[in-house]
Amino acid sequence: MQTPDTNDATTDSDEQPAESAVVGSDLEIGYASTDEPVVTVDRIDVPRGEITALVGPNGSGKSTLLKTLARQLGPDEGEVLLEGEDIQSYDQKALARELGHLSQENDAPETVTVENLVAHGRYPYRGFFESLGASDAEAIDRAIDLAGVEDLRGEPVGNLSGGQKQLVFIAMVLAQDTDVLLLDEPTTFLDLHHQLRVMETVTRLNEERDVTVVVVLHDIAQAARFADYLIALDDGSVYDWGPPTDVVTEGLLCDVFDVEAAVRYTPDPEIVPKRSL
Repeated sequence: MQTPDTNDATTDSDEQPAESAVVGSDLEIGYASTDEPVVTVDRIDVPRGEITALVGPNGSGKSTLLKTLARQLGPDEGEVLLEGEDIQSYDQKALARELGHLSQENDAPETVTVENLVAHGRYPYRGFFESLGASDAEAIDRAIDLAGVEDLRGEPVGNLSGGQKQLVFIAMVLAQDTDVLLLDEPTTFLDLHHQLRVMETVTRLNEERDVTVVVVLHDIAQAARFADYLIALDDGSVYDWGPPTDVVTEGLLCDVFDVEAAVRYTPDPEIVPKRSL
């Protein structure tokens, strides 16, 4: 088992350190209904300008940890730093200009159009009665283009498929124009086509806008393919952290997922499950 124990995240010993956009230290995270913490993490680093995937079996603490990084769930102990500042020090709109968060469950009135829903992502930049300006329109157009939903711009949300809705909600978060984006299981319940559309959008956002992304994924092969770094969680603790080729091993699948499998990179990851353990 390995956990990060340095001030900066690194790819390997021959490369320069990648500064961390988000850092969690000495975290103990629980809920009102639990007597003990459900997640305990000494340190977690999210490298700036990279895609980091949180992986692990159901109940390992992925979504709980992401909520804490997003300030949706306060830790019982420890702190989260966003760009070196305590995340608790940001007011609501200031945080929303720095960090976007898309949760697992999202809803919108069925009659609202895609363009109007995406426009809601501009709320951190406007006063209560302030109308959209030129910069808002540019951000909305850019988000719709990045998410690949231009053809849906005038459609009511109620007319969309599940995969289309997910892309539109991602566009709404992109319209916040943040440097850090947290996505909680954005591909769950989507067919393969829309899973790839979502992950291709995330990759394009990272490559074209240099946005730091943290994404919770259930599909470990998908995580290994699209992410620069993985954080593998097991029973509320970090089991391993690093580039996919270091983390996604037969030992990880055995120890964390209770699966015997063959793993190889060609260079894309290939995981062949053999049996449950």
